[in-house]
Amino acid sequence: MSVSNAEVQQIAENTDEKDLQVIAEKIINGQRISFDEGVLLFEKAPLPYLGALANWVREQRHGNKTYFNRNFHIEPTNVCVFSCTFCSYSRLYAHREEGWELSMDEMLNIVKSYDGKPITEVHIVGGVHPKMNLYFFEELIKKIKAHRPGLHIKGFTAVELDYMFRKAKLSVEDGLKLLHEAGLDSLPGGGAEIFHPEIREQICADKVGADGWLFIHETAHQLGMHTNATMLYGHVEKYWHRIDHMERLRQLQDKTGGFNTFIPLKFRNKDNDMSYVPESTVVEDMRLYAISRLYMDNFSHLKAYWPMLGRQNAQLTLSFGVNDLDGTIDDSTKIYSMAGSEEQRPTLSTAQLVSLIKQVRREPVERDTLYNEIKNYTDVNLTEIEMNPAYN
Repeated sequence: MSVSNAEVQQIAENTDEKDLQVIAEKIINGQRISFDEGVLLFEKAPLPYLGALANWVREQRHGNKTYFNRNFHIEPTNVCVFSCTFCSYSRLYAHREEGWELSMDEMLNIVKSYDGKPITEVHIVGGVHPKMNLYFFEELIKKIKAHRPGLHIKGFTAVELDYMFRKAKLSVEDGLKLLHEAGLDSLPGGGAEIFHPEIREQICADKVGADGWLFIHETAHQLGMHTNATMLYGHVEKYWHRIDHMERLRQLQDKTGGFNTFIPLKFRNKDNDMSYVPESTVVEDMRLYAISRLYMDNFSHLKAYWPMLGRQNAQLTLSFGVNDLDGTIDDSTKIYSMAGSEEQRPTLSTAQLVSLIKQVRREPVERDTLYNEIKNYTDVNLTEIEMNPAYN
């Protein structure tokens, strides 16, 4: 869905709501929209209006390019000391026999299973396990780097890090320095959920709060590490809670510029303590992605996590501001499959990802973790990708 400058200007002028006209004009002129205007978009803006504007902004920045990377996940454990009501994944430490705990050798064997394959990133996140402490993960990181020095290690949510640092009696800065020097390259965005305390109290009362999460990411940025940012949406929050969350991230990005991408994460209601909460509709999902693109004006990249949404809905987001579909993932990821996501075996080959992007007339571009472009697959034949070991 390509939108020309003239067409987007017409959308702004033809909107019946005067306040939506003003917002559209601000976006077209590259001006920042306010908190109240962000809430207004949720309350009043029709989907075609949002989609046209968000896609226009996306194409102004990235054209038709849609990024992906070749990555795999390691989830050390789903045993956790915290009890988040939205979580279908973790098992309390008191019932750890119901979960899994990978040894260091088992995790290293996962890394070794990708020897000779053109993977650029390993993503390490899991539950908060008392015995998998800071020094355990320091050793794991060192061993991964010793085995494969060029592999980018993106690991540990702010929730995991907060617990590790407190248990080790180290400051955030000293703890991050220790892991960074061991070989940790960047942080994922998990654990942010919704920042506002009245929602946090309902869904994740016992883990690190918004200020702690933001401080860990700010400190990482100051140390030269890039990080991601997420938001868990579609449960008990109101529209203004979403904008409050985005606003706090936008302010920190103004300050540090250290965030790579913003990743909205859809709440899934299978087998958790919030199963009574209905999931958001596809229309609501697309509205959320579009508004994220319009509000998060200092985030260059907006990512849709395809295992969470399903492949077809992920394709749809590419017309609502999204320019990144994450990566090949590989099937060790259980966080969303256990919560009832569309993808029960979240693995795509390079050819499948390229095909997914080409089907909606976008340009597939492989990137590294920091969005350096590795290869544009627009003119590469799918059969060539499938047959060539260098692509798989």
